[in-house]
Amino acid sequence: MRVSVSWLREYVDLPADLPTSDLEQALVDLGIEVDSVVDLAETVTGQLVVGEVREIEELTGFKKPIRFCRVDVGAANGTGEPQEIVCGARNFAPGDRVVVILPGGVLPGGFAIGARKTYGHNSAGMICSAKELGLGDDHSGIIVLGPDVTAKPGDDARPVVGLDDVVLDLEITPDRGYALSLRGLARELSHAFDVPLRDPALAPAPGGTETPAYPVEVRDTVGCDRFTARLVRGVDPTAPTPSWMQQRLVTAGIRSISLPVDITNYVMLELGQPMHAFDADRIVGPLVVRRAEAGEKLTTLDGVNRVLTADDMVICDDTGPISLAAVMGGETSEVVAETTTVLFEAAHWDPAMVGRTARRHKLFSEAAKRWERGVDPAVALVALERAVRLLTEHGGGTPSAEILDIDHVRPRTPISLPADLPTRRVGVEYPPARVVALLERVGCTVAQGADRLSEDPGAVGVASGVGTVLSVTPPTWRPDLTDPADLVEEVVRLDGYDRVPSVLPTAPPGRGLTPRQRRRRAVAGSLAERGYVEVLAHPFVSPELADQLGLPADDTRRPAVRLANPLSEEEPLLRTTLLGPLLGILKRNLGRGHRDLALYEIGAVFHPRIGAGSPPAMGVDRRPTDEEFAAADAVVPAQPVHVAVVLTGDLDPAGWWGPGRPAGWADAIEAARDVLAAAGIPGERVEVRAAEYAPWHPGRCAELRVDGSVVGHAGELHPVVVATLELPRRTSAMELNLDALPATPVTPAPTVSGFPPALIDVALVVDESVPAEQVRRALEAGAGELLEDVRLFDVYSGAQLGAGRRSLAYKLTFRAPDRTLTVEEAVAARDAAVAVAAERLGATLRGA
Repeated sequence: MRVSVSWLREYVDLPADLPTSDLEQALVDLGIEVDSVVDLAETVTGQLVVGEVREIEELTGFKKPIRFCRVDVGAANGTGEPQEIVCGARNFAPGDRVVVILPGGVLPGGFAIGARKTYGHNSAGMICSAKELGLGDDHSGIIVLGPDVTAKPGDDARPVVGLDDVVLDLEITPDRGYALSLRGLARELSHAFDVPLRDPALAPAPGGTETPAYPVEVRDTVGCDRFTARLVRGVDPTAPTPSWMQQRLVTAGIRSISLPVDITNYVMLELGQPMHAFDADRIVGPLVVRRAEAGEKLTTLDGVNRVLTADDMVICDDTGPISLAAVMGGETSEVVAETTTVLFEAAHWDPAMVGRTARRHKLFSEAAKRWERGVDPAVALVALERAVRLLTEHGGGTPSAEILDIDHVRPRTPISLPADLPTRRVGVEYPPARVVALLERVGCTVAQGADRLSEDPGAVGVASGVGTVLSVTPPTWRPDLTDPADLVEEVVRLDGYDRVPSVLPTAPPGRGLTPRQRRRRAVAGSLAERGYVEVLAHPFVSPELADQLGLPADDTRRPAVRLANPLSEEEPLLRTTLLGPLLGILKRNLGRGHRDLALYEIGAVFHPRIGAGSPPAMGVDRRPTDEEFAAADAVVPAQPVHVAVVLTGDLDPAGWWGPGRPAGWADAIEAARDVLAAAGIPGERVEVRAAEYAPWHPGRCAELRVDGSVVGHAGELHPVVVATLELPRRTSAMELNLDALPATPVTPAPTVSGFPPALIDVALVVDESVPAEQVRRALEAGAGELLEDVRLFDVYSGAQLGAGRRSLAYKLTFRAPDRTLTVEEAVAARDAAVAVAAERLGATLRGA
């Protein structure tokens, strides 16, 4: 939210010489994030003056309309002659007063202005738009000063357009909706500087009359618990918005549209009450406020024809919906250039309904932003009176004596607050009188309730206020205050966060990392050492991901958890595999021009507990019992930690040294072996088998087993998956469940022999269906204790071996711990290994 300090000063008596740094610090201390504090006077240097357009010559023959203007800038240019300026804007005419920056000036962003020849004419200076001056985002035309501006040509334009002000750009947290208004911010600053507040919501406003201003029926008093309206007839449709109002709207980032619409936006910024202006002459019949019927259509002010759902609230006339309630009005009833009868509406809508509607239709308007954060239901009539007075003052017209006020707002429920709770929760002494004073400053009504016994007689400072319970009724503009904890937060915030001591807990001695942490770090380090780059993906996925990964729609192996309040309606599920988001990151990097990629992620996946039911409702006033915690924990999805890698492109790059080697399914399997080795799983307990498991290629997929249990899969992705996700051919991946791995065994220190090894190569011919892993295990079983290492180094198939046969060549390393092996001992060990392979797998020595 952008707001000028001069506007704030109308409601709160800030010190005249207040430094901007002190103002910023005060807002931060109150819990309001300050994005920037900009002194507008310093953003534009040089001569920025008021000019009056004398002549306009339309230039033709160019791709866009160009105008050659002569502008009277008084004596600012040193000659008194009109300044010649080329301009492309079309929203001004001779006689209009505009804002001109002369040569030598510099606009925001370091844009220097000079004199040059362009479009065949000399142009000295620039006629400025609001965007060029940094006052807003409107670049549709230049600033045209209103008739109420008294400045003459050549006068400094900074005070005229508000460049003599200080602008705050604030980030308001979702629970502080009241601060999205001048009224709310002024109240906060009055607390910070202990100065008087002039609350604009306390202005007198007439109540509803027996005869309504317009016939309205509210059918859903939950979605809309208050609806007020008033007519103004005989409005001058040509009346312009006063320049001071336009200036404040532009500073706030809101484009000026027309006087009635600008007034609704101005009142929204001032009081925090979003409003809507209807052209009453374009409304057919009485108004009805109701839920939409599924399939109804409405063309909103942005020109989009929207299909409504039964969860949307609409305002209707006899023709159907004319406004998407609390979000955006409709085209059929909007204020137009000929409007003379304006119906102002100020209502109060259900925040949850507005939030869902805004997200469903992707309409995050300024009104919707305020409604979903909470609006004061008591300010509707004040806002209505303020809007009517502004319109009649600047646009003429006669307000109707009838005022509509349909009020179903429920009174706030008092909150019971132990007077010593802030002290016990925070550890700072807050006497009961101080607690009461701070809550009343917020706007709460505080009364003393029943006594009680202290829950924690040993807590700091409980001697003051023990046994006293306060009955606190929050003000109507603070819907976020619903629990004792909220009131404690307000006490701490207004008393000062700086008073809360920062005490770090004593670290427990000597435990170090847990086995799970050590394993995770070892796995991450192993993959990083092998050239993989770690990425972090969002855990949210779309329902279409199962189709993209080739999973059946009814895949019971991997059911997903659906979020009740997702960040995006397009991704409402929690991931059941790391591969979906990881492949999305791979695709994004490929789109940025990277070809050779090896990525990995270690993170949690989420598996719902089918039939677990719903968690118990728990408050924030106490710690849950062990039974409540266990019941809630039983519903929480299982969250095992997985590790996954994806590879594409060249694993070894090509160069002058030779051709590169593309990454393939074998590299994904080798990454899985590396992970298991880094996790402390001995190789003899790991088994690799051929498998079929989506989304891998059925002929190039392996399952990894540890002690006979499947812990993951690796291989090449299915061609359909690759084509659907637009990934390169032969893209490979691996995913393992780290939590499924057994505990790391105690590894004995290796025995190092000082005697030389005996190296023997052996090539065995087996059926193509026999996995190389089984051959390796057979050789290890037959060779005995003298075998130190066995490694596959060649795979060959050819016509001389016969159809369906292949040759697997292994390097065998034999070594004895206490002697040098003889040739006879090494050969005997080799023969024993070959014999077991022949017995188990039908292997024969190649060439024998």
